Amino acid sequence: MPESASERLSAAGIEHRLHEFLVERTKTEWEPGQDLFASGVVSSLFAMELVVFVEKAFDVVVEREDLAMDNFRTISAMTDLVLRLRKAADA
Repeated sequence: MPESASERLSAAGIEHRLHEFLVERTKTEWEPGQDLFASGVVSSLFAMELVVFVEKAFDVVVEREDLAMDNFRTISAMTDLVLRLRKAADA
């Protein structure tokens, strides 16, 4: 469920929610900097599921220019993306 503005998660909280989602969906344990695509566990089709999860879970909009695979390659990259999108939305 998306968080309200008053419930905005910290970077650690975002990372935790992303990790939980990935573990649940892939049945694999992930390190924050581990390359999801190089592992062979995550496909390009699953990348679209990640985009939808990020948008819904963190109440952000991933624009076309943000759809680069590198933004979704690791938990850390996705966390940075969410923080960057929030900062842009708040500006």
